[in-house]
Amino acid sequence: QVQLVESGGGLVQPGGSLRLSCAASGFTFSSYAMSWYRQAPGKSRELVASISSAGDRINYADSVKGRFTISRDNAKNTVYLQMNSLKPDETAVYYCYARRFSWSSGSWGQGTQVTVSS
Repeated sequence: QVQLVESGGGLVQPGGSLRLSCAASGFTFSSYAMSWYRQAPGKSRELVASISSAGDRINYADSVKGRFTISRDNAKNTVYLQMNSLKPDETAVYYCYARRFSWSSGSWGQGTQVTVSS
């Protein structure tokens, strides 16, 4: 079955950087679009960034453009999120999401906590 395991979260100071990873297994990773979402306490889950199966189409939330970079390595079945210039209000649980088609249901990872605080 589909398994997504996020890692790389932690505590970072404002302005700092983190790199999240999501290791995938149980499906043909190279056929799936991948996304990162985040959910802050008391708020709805929001899309942060997405990347197509081949990596040729990438989208970002306006709030992270220029600071975050999504990438994937299909040989390693892993998607990454490089986060720079982090802000305190970006404290959230960050989730990895896999979906093959836009009309199909997807699968979630368990999430990794990112805390931005001095």
